Amino acid sequence: MANFAETGPGKPVTESIRVDKISPRARLMHNLRALAVLGLAIVSLIPIFVMTVTAFKTRADVVSVPPKVAFQPTLEGFVYLLTERAVMSQARLAEAQQNAENLTLFERIALKTGQDITGPSDYVNRLRNSLIIAGLSTVASVVLGLFAAYAFSRFTVRGKDDLLFFILSTRMLPAVVVTIPLFLMYRQLSLHDTHLGMILLYTVFNLSFSVWLLKGFIDEIPREYEEAALVDGYTRLQAFFKIVLPQAVTGIAATTVFCLIFAWNEYAFALMLTSEKARTAPPSIATMLGRGGIEWSAIAAGSLGFLIPVVIITFVLRNYLLRGVTFGAIRQ
Repeated sequence: MANFAETGPGKPVTESIRVDKISPRARLMHNLRALAVLGLAIVSLIPIFVMTVTAFKTRADVVSVPPKVAFQPTLEGFVYLLTERAVMSQARLAEAQQNAENLTLFERIALKTGQDITGPSDYVNRLRNSLIIAGLSTVASVVLGLFAAYAFSRFTVRGKDDLLFFILSTRMLPAVVVTIPLFLMYRQLSLHDTHLGMILLYTVFNLSFSVWLLKGFIDEIPREYEEAALVDGYTRLQAFFKIVLPQAVTGIAATTVFCLIFAWNEYAFALMLTSEKARTAPPSIATMLGRGGIEWSAIAAGSLGFLIPVVIITFVLRNYLLRGVTFGAIRQ
């Protein structure tokens, strides 16, 4: 409860109010909530920690029971991930051991398991495909969604509510339900296993989310700004680029992050609609097999490399994510 001190002539009433310190009970509840949030954060990061640790373990350490906490870090998993290998003959093994000082780091690591590096793996190409498809589809969905959201927000569109619901309904069906029809259609249109086909598909699926999210931001930009610009002689398009667009940067950044995460992590379409040329990283990591067993360290290394780009982008745009979740950009 606040204590009211005596006020003098001309002294603001707010300056005469002294708020008591936070009660011990409120401080205790605040600390308990902070501990709960910290505990949930730690629990959610355990899989990331296990994946990172596994990427630097040998095959023996990965399958050891009980799991090893203290181990000698190695790049064996990254060698298995980035290279194709073959078992060395005895003559080749003896020759390689004699010339070990002339071998590269990856060749020396492969030599310890009796293998010879025969060439690079397809992982780098798969990761490049992910960057191309996710990047271009995100840009296309955000640009198209921005113009559509502006039209729905600023103009009188006949049947606007029905159109918005129809746009949203495209995200209601699971991807598996429409995969077979899309596969047959893509085979007829020669879009199967092509970058263009995947970019178009991800753009369409991200477009509904982009329209709804960006419309929420544009609705909160006061119309008076545009009306003043139109009175000053701006065209509608000039007012959009010079007035609306700079104020919608927060929403655009948040929408970009969410669309990129969907396109980057998508698995079902990438598995069914690609095979070699346009295959992205998620299905290739999940189907990664080694010689004589599953290379868990290579899978962990591939997952770690796949995680880093989107984490960097999300970290750079982290200040916009809270506004994106709350659908708020500029309040009137």
